[in-house]
Amino acid sequence: MRIVIAAPPGGVADIIARLLVDDLARRLAAPVIVDYKPGASGVIAVQDLLTAPADGHTFLMIQRGIATEVPLAMKVRFDPATDLRPFVQLARAGLLLVGSSRLPARTLAELVADAKAHPGELHFAAVGFGLRSHTLGLQFAKLAGVDLPFVAYQGAAPALKDLLGGHVPLMIEAPPVLLPAIASGQVRAFAINAPTRSDVLPDVPTFTESGYPQLADTSWFALWARPGVPDAVQDTVRSAVLQFLEQPTTQARLKEFGLDPGLPLTAAELARDVREASALQARILQSIDFKPQ
Repeated sequence: MRIVIAAPPGGVADIIARLLVDDLARRLAAPVIVDYKPGASGVIAVQDLLTAPADGHTFLMIQRGIATEVPLAMKVRFDPATDLRPFVQLARAGLLLVGSSRLPARTLAELVADAKAHPGELHFAAVGFGLRSHTLGLQFAKLAGVDLPFVAYQGAAPALKDLLGGHVPLMIEAPPVLLPAIASGQVRAFAINAPTRSDVLPDVPTFTESGYPQLADTSWFALWARPGVPDAVQDTVRSAVLQFLEQPTTQARLKEFGLDPGLPLTAAELARDVREASALQARILQSIDFKPQ
């Protein structure tokens, strides 16, 4: 089995994949490899999946935004409603707004004050264009009444490298990529957009607590199949993944990275969540006057 992920090594999808593949290979009694296809906000990975044989040997691991965000941000050659099928949720996480420890601000309110005092100087890094990490920054900037220019990256690892190197002062990303830098004191976390605080970052307030309830959200990663993959194959893989997620050791490892284990939602429930999240993202893009590429 080949699992395609739409990011380079070091990102959230890579972390989840590395936790999963050995266990999945053992349960399925077959080799499982990770194939990195970064770029174009996930579109390259999607095209790889859609051109692969529908024999159940290729799946896509990516966050919900490939179906709910990318098609709203750019022209794509796939229909998320018919070409992609999420069939098992792997992990859930909010997004963190973090900044270099070189910044004088220590709280979100102080960051807003700093941004107002220095308009256009505090750039934020995020992966992709029109994805939630991008639009979260734009939405926050509009709500706070500040100018935060955006710098797009193809992967979280290079974005973090530039944050640590002082090339960008702010970044929005999921916890797994950021936790080591936060723990070392090189990066300061200002807020998380999850409904509740993270167990591994209990001192970091939510955006809701900080006065921005419009920014509460939780995204998820899943395995996705292309049309035509036999339901029996998907059911077999889904069962193996759910067994993996039920293990206390798996749950503990995910928690270490600031991730919550995926819920045992059905494919129909995941598809409904995709539709609802897509409608919400469309309203967000409209509210911030976002212009698709």
